Formats: sequence, structure tokens, C-alpha cells
Amino acid sequence: MGRKIIAIMQPTYMPWMGYFSMIDRVDEFVFLDMVQLVGRSWQVRNKIKLNGTEKLLTIPVKKDKAREERVIRECPYLGEEWKRSHLDTIKAAYKKAPFFAQVFPFLSALYEVQAESVGAFNSMLIQAVAQKIGIVTPFVSAFQVMGQAEEKKDSLLAAICEKRGAACYLSAPGSAAYIEKDCPGGAFAKRGIELYYHHYIHPQYRQEGNAFLSHIGIYDLLFNEGFERALPIIRSGNKSETGRTCINCESTDF
Repeated sequence: MGRKIIAIMQPTYMPWMGYFSMIDRVDEFVFLDMVQLVGRSWQVRNKIKLNGTEKLLTIPVKKDKAREERVIRECPYLGEEWKRSHLDTIKAAYKKAPFFAQVFPFLSALYEVQAESVGAFNSMLIQAVAQKIGIVTPFVSAFQVMGQAEEKKDSLLAAICEKRGAACYLSAPGSAAYIEKDCPGGAFAKRGIELYYHHYIHPQYRQEGNAFLSHIGIYDLLFNEGFERALPIIRSGNKSETGRTCINCESTDF
């Protein structure tokens, strides 16, 4: 039996392709849903392509608590009207896309779901899209694993890994700044957990318009390439020449 590897990420709104690549490459994916919700972050917004340019769609949230007290799994979104507005904008952007008739009804049904929080809605969207395109990785809530944990940053992530029996952790490269701040491998090295960084090169695919826009929400890929081709295209961005690079050992494979 191989070593269990997990990834831990906040449930963001209609994430980009690299997010789904991370889900696909691990044995278990944990939604980091018990941390602070940050306004103007990917937790509540993302981009689509509209008339050849980036269009930002943002989920409005209730501001019934102080900013520092808003938690992803608890913070409710503001009403249901924004969902119709987002769907109208998405329809305008992709009504001529090759797979509009296939994808739009699927998304519309998901937006009809009334979730208890921003985190719950995002998690539901991510899991539904992942399953639809053929990703079989199981999902777990960090709150269900840890409750209200006192650890922060890499200490919290390493503690989740330990609780879930993971020998390896796959991290987004942007997290290196705080993981490596005090020592190589940070809290993961201290707990004997191997740390890998997710190396991903954004692939190009068939997209409306002249200039290709990368790093936008997953919807763009679905509308332009369909459900069946989505996962092979996502996987084509995995950096296969070096695999997943472990910073604590010489091996590049699991």
C-alpha cells in the first residue's frame, strides 16, 4: 500500500484548472473551511471570459459579524439574487461556446441549491464539477477533522495531515513563503511528513476569442471543451518531467 498524500485548500469560488489538478493528484482532498473568510479573495470571487476580456464575478456576503470573526464554513452569502445575476453573465459569455447546451443546465441546477454558507456552496460546486469530469478523489472538511483548532498556517496543515494518517502533503507553491519561513519543510518536517509542491503549467485549449486567457475559472474550460475532455486537458498541465518535487528528500515520485 502506497503512502497517503493529501492536499488542503480553502474552498474557493469556481476555481481554476490547477486547483482541480491538485484534487486529482492526491488520495484525499481537505477543504480548509474553518479559517477566516477574507473579502476580495478567491474565496468569494473568480473570473470568466466575456467578450475577450476577464470578467470578475463576486459572491456578496452578509456582514453581520466583524471581519476577523467571519469563518468560511459559517459566513452566509447575501440572498439568492446574485446567483441569477452570475448565471445571466455566464450565459452571455458562453452562449455561443461549443458545449453551452451541455454545461449550462448542469451549472444552473447547482446554483439552485441553497447552501448555509459561502464555504458550503463553494465546496458543493467543486465536488460536483470534480465528479462530473471524472475525478474520484474523496473530500473531507477540515472542521470535521479538527474542530476549532488553535494551530495556525503550516502547523494547522501538518496537524490535519497527521489526523488523516497522511505521509505526504501536496502544497500550492504560493504557500512556500510561510511554510519555509523558519526552517526547511516547516511544521511538516517536524512531524515527519514529506512536503511536495504542486508544479503546474497552465495548458491552452480551445477558447472563444483571439487571445487565450489563462488562470480563469473552470467554467471556461467546461464550456469550450466539454466534460469528457476536461480532465485530460487538466492533466496535461502536470509537470511530468520532474514529478512532484519533495523538498526534504531526493525522490521526485510517490
